[in-house]
Amino acid sequence: MEYGLTDIFQLIGALGVFLFGMKVMSDALLKLAGNRMRSFLASMTSNRVFGILTGFLITSVIQSSSATTLMVVSFSNAGLLTLTEAISVIMGANIGTTITAWLITILGFKVSMSTIALPLVGFGFAFTFAKKKNAQNWGNFIIGFALLFIGLQFLKEAMPDIKNNPELLAFLSRYTDLGYLSILLFLFIGTVLTVVIQSSSATMALTLIMTAQGWIPFELAVAMVLGENVGTTITANLAAIVANYQAKRTARAHLIFNLLGVLWMLILFYPFLRFVSWVSIQLGSESPYVSAAAIPVAISLFHTIFNLLNTFLLVWFVKPIARLVERMVPEKIGEIKTIEEPKFLDKKILRYPETAITSLLNESKYLYKNAVFEIVAHALSIHRRGIKSETKIKQVIKESQKDLQIDVRELYYNKVKTIYGEIIKYATVAQSSLELNEEQNNRISEIKIANREMVQTLKDVRELSRNISKYLNSENTHIKKEYDRFRKRVAKVLRVIYLFRTEEDNEIYHQKLQVLAQEAKGNMLKGNAQIDKLIRTNLIDATMASSLVNDNDNVNDIIKNLISVAELLYGKTDTILEND
Repeated sequence: MEYGLTDIFQLIGALGVFLFGMKVMSDALLKLAGNRMRSFLASMTSNRVFGILTGFLITSVIQSSSATTLMVVSFSNAGLLTLTEAISVIMGANIGTTITAWLITILGFKVSMSTIALPLVGFGFAFTFAKKKNAQNWGNFIIGFALLFIGLQFLKEAMPDIKNNPELLAFLSRYTDLGYLSILLFLFIGTVLTVVIQSSSATMALTLIMTAQGWIPFELAVAMVLGENVGTTITANLAAIVANYQAKRTARAHLIFNLLGVLWMLILFYPFLRFVSWVSIQLGSESPYVSAAAIPVAISLFHTIFNLLNTFLLVWFVKPIARLVERMVPEKIGEIKTIEEPKFLDKKILRYPETAITSLLNESKYLYKNAVFEIVAHALSIHRRGIKSETKIKQVIKESQKDLQIDVRELYYNKVKTIYGEIIKYATVAQSSLELNEEQNNRISEIKIANREMVQTLKDVRELSRNISKYLNSENTHIKKEYDRFRKRVAKVLRVIYLFRTEEDNEIYHQKLQVLAQEAKGNMLKGNAQIDKLIRTNLIDATMASSLVNDNDNVNDIIKNLISVAELLYGKTDTILEND
């Protein structure tokens, strides 16, 4: 046998050039179209057909089903996509990846790219000196595109020729004549190759070359392609190992979808291959059973028809697949901890601007809902259920005359400080390390402002809480009445914010918040006038007067900050950065 160690290293090197070209091309396309593609993906609806078209479009543009799948897993991890949406996009990505096979077949086997590949590298390299990022990315794309076909040409040359290596044919014949067992064996080989190489496109290129060189017949090449469909799901499942349950479900759904496709194809294997052969002949090519040169086209045809049919068949079972995956990967309920920790922040959110913004926003909303809202309500000696109820605020205040005796400072350290620090840290890292447009940068700045105002609210309410505890059941009815008025004003704002963030049609509550913000400005002077009157008529002493003056300011600041937080986190438009 003439094929030695040097030849093996040449084959590995050729594969390396092919993979590097694919990576450079895909990375450049991601930079050129990534922002638009991710925005498109993040804003998609739950419509299955639209999800499939989205997955197909993104994969066709960026030329990498693995990149699309990783994007979908990251978006699921951040809560940008539901499970059913993610499954639809993955189905589309499976169709989109067939474009790569046709690209390799047509330009790698039907047209000789090797003669123009090197000039293309030089042409693309010139673009990399441009000042504009887009021009540089176009240069990298051209270089990657050319390297892809240089690598493919090297692979063809490095692959052992069976005519000069008859021992290889004798070796392969032991495994190609085992009937259905050979099909399963080469399916396994295709899976393992894709897992090892981490690129279904590279495995597809190897498969096409093996068929063109006469290594393996048409049916075994198809078996390898089926194996590639299984192997490509491993990338997403590996990425989801350290992600949350939503990402794990998405990756598992990808695996199940592809496994189901392989299963029904194995049942209809030989009739389906005869159908593909017939289609190939109808399109003007030869039968892959007759000519080895016709196999690359037939393989690409099979790949496309199979993925289209598999998607068409299984799209009706998206919800059952989702339910199965939900049983396989149950929602993980975190253990109760003394100090609250972030629920939505991890290093993976910093992969894309969209996932960073969504996770920061979700974490901030969680902080308001589960900590700030509770602390402010309890600091006023009011239970949250009273604020959430339909009982009139005046009656809620009347019924809430028992001091809850909470320590705002302790609650801040246990429930807020750690999460607040992590939000600011991740927001700052996102702004410094991600390529953000102006709108995305402003959105992160808004989230930081909202969190700072939540913390400032807790500082203000801590001062107010002390005096509420002191005067809640005071014998002086005048001071008690003033503090009940303070409580009523803040409770009213908390209720409108609760409705604003929970009601689907919330514009009416947004308008009410704006009215309350205007009232707060007027109440500053009105409150001081009322306090002056109480002082002049000797209805309160100097200590009470000092407390009321300070707390009047505190209440107005609390109201202003709470409304600002609500608008920044739950509003549809910016209200602070536009005004500054």
